[in-house]
Amino acid sequence: MKNTTAKPKTDQEVIITKIFDAPIDLVYKAWTDPNHLKNWFAPGGCTISFRELDIREGGTFHSCVNSPGYGDCWCKGVYKQLVENEKIVYTMAIADEAGNLIDAVQAGMDPEWPMETTVTVIFSEQDGKTKLTLYQTVAEELAKRTGAYPSWVDMLNRLEQTL
Repeated sequence: MKNTTAKPKTDQEVIITKIFDAPIDLVYKAWTDPNHLKNWFAPGGCTISFRELDIREGGTFHSCVNSPGYGDCWCKGVYKQLVENEKIVYTMAIADEAGNLIDAVQAGMDPEWPMETTVTVIFSEQDGKTKLTLYQTVAEELAKRTGAYPSWVDMLNRLEQTL
């Protein structure tokens, strides 16, 4: 397995690291198997549904996270890179139910939220456990203010519980 080097931190990027007491192939599969993804890929109390989910390089997704308190949050994205047990890179763009890209204000979100971000997930083996480092191309301060950052932390905790 290649040793994937972590990216340098910028002030315009979220970085979250978590160690899972699970083998790397299982953690990677939880990100790439639709049956696993639907069990954890939304914050607690929310549900996720997929209109489209094609997990392969060049494949796309159109998903909706439903929050009882905030309603539906639609997004679309493209899988840019998948390296088994090492790395996943995909875009996330704000969308509507029909799959049209929209801006943050139209979606009822913070006007500073970018129309599209890139998420990079790096997996590495560490003493029989899996170290996962997640990067998202949005300012950490904005991600914390809007709830995106705590949502990632919550989702990774949910992932840990499902493994």
